[in-house]
Amino acid sequence: MLTAARLDAPWALRCLHDDLAPAVTGYLRLRGAAEPDDVASETFLQVFTRLDSFEGDERAFRSWVFTIAHRRLIDERRRRSRRPSATPISEEPEPVGGDAEEEAIQDLGSSWVSEVLRGLSPDQRDVIVLRILADLSVEEVASIVGKRTGAVRALQHRALAAIRRDLETRRDTLLPVRGA
Repeated sequence: MLTAARLDAPWALRCLHDDLAPAVTGYLRLRGAAEPDDVASETFLQVFTRLDSFEGDERAFRSWVFTIAHRRLIDERRRRSRRPSATPISEEPEPVGGDAEEEAIQDLGSSWVSEVLRGLSPDQRDVIVLRILADLSVEEVASIVGKRTGAVRALQHRALAAIRRDLETRRDTLLPVRGA
């Protein structure tokens, strides 16, 4: 597929995008991008314009895409810090409908993940999201975030310990005490 994409085969480019776009957008959303869809679009624009310079297999390609997404996120943060944010006025009404129960469950899951991630340091968040959501190796994450592999392992270990403590605290506060 990578070979076909390098030759600008539309089907291959579409497959690469469709395969990675949800994970890239999710990564950007979880890392606080103001406009995750826009940053993901910028990421894939850069990926496809520089595809001829990429060398490696599909695993290396995935890492390369997330490296570009991480850099676009940093660029977006710099732009936001230089300009005050304006709230856009929507001309179209929000769509109505859908499955309320399913949306509520998704919102609870998303809010819980966001809450858990807010309890971690920024470096821990980067490592956890890249390791779990992007399914990247420790070495690939180290390359993306500019840290040594030992530091990435330590950040991951501390983040998972913090998440475990958070889950235990929640369990203890939500479950009734036996014999009471």
